[in-house]
Amino acid sequence: MSFYAKKVMHKGIEVVELGGAGYYAIVAPSMGSNVLRFRDNDKGMEIFRYSDTVSIPEIMNAQEIWGLPTLYLPNRHDNGILRTSDAVYRLPVNEERFKNHLHGFLHKRAHKIKEMGADNNRAFVVTEYKYDENDYFFNCFPIKFTAKITIEISADGLKHTLSLTNNSKVMMPISVATHTTINAPFADGGIQQDIRLQVPCEEKLVFDKKRWLPTGKKAKLKDYDMQYKNGTMCPVLKDICNDMYTAGTVKLDGKDFHGCVMTDTASGKKICYEVDDNYKFWIIWNHEGFMNYFCPEPMTAQVNAANLDMPAEQSGYREIKPKETYTAVQRFFTTI
Repeated sequence: MSFYAKKVMHKGIEVVELGGAGYYAIVAPSMGSNVLRFRDNDKGMEIFRYSDTVSIPEIMNAQEIWGLPTLYLPNRHDNGILRTSDAVYRLPVNEERFKNHLHGFLHKRAHKIKEMGADNNRAFVVTEYKYDENDYFFNCFPIKFTAKITIEISADGLKHTLSLTNNSKVMMPISVATHTTINAPFADGGIQQDIRLQVPCEEKLVFDKKRWLPTGKKAKLKDYDMQYKNGTMCPVLKDICNDMYTAGTVKLDGKDFHGCVMTDTASGKKICYEVDDNYKFWIIWNHEGFMNYFCPEPMTAQVNAANLDMPAEQSGYREIKPKETYTAVQRFFTTI
């Protein structure tokens, strides 16, 4: 149970290594505080997408699909437009084929270490990014804020806490997510065919597949979707593109669990992925299915939420006032 937190070099960059209770994590503050690696050494499980042979420049060319990247303004905004209650912002269209803005910028910024340490119960690191006029993105999104990310390892697994504080004089839009990349297979010696994914899906959100924006409609779960709900879905070896659902709960050890459960059926090893009530949606994606990973992504709001003509309790979109702080928490742990 001995816990530690220390700065080390990893593939040529400084990172923070956290360990204890069998868990091991590498956090890269300079890469948006991405958790580049998360492993359960005792159970033999490589949880996030990771490769010893992939370089840091390669990861930086596609930061959304390695480790646990934190996204602010996640997914798509129609033509880059973001409408708040007191302004209209025009974000760069960085997804040319669909004419959308995609994923914001927080995961691509160098964050600063504010605190790190360990005791008998945990190891942790706290990082911070202050967004203001010094960031080139400020030209199109002039809302000052502070993002604080806390990554903690304990006997309860890996806890991820994101806090956003509005430092401006205007309303700050809130939509956050992690583009969670799960290694496939995640059990040492396992095979992809044995992976099953259970998602607490309630209703399916319908997309216009020409641009992958929501239509505003919902659909009842069909036999395909029920594979997620009952935990029989194999999330790899076939193309899964933006299966999005409103969130409910699943059963874990007979109790309601607000999250996803991933199982290696051969060994019985499980990744349990718990999120707080701020995360009202799940979207599943797997990069066409043959890239040795899949993404069960929790989102606090729908895709393009700020622009949807629907009540906030349906879209998930919200805003925070000047000086207000918004916090969202998620946790990963393993069982067998």
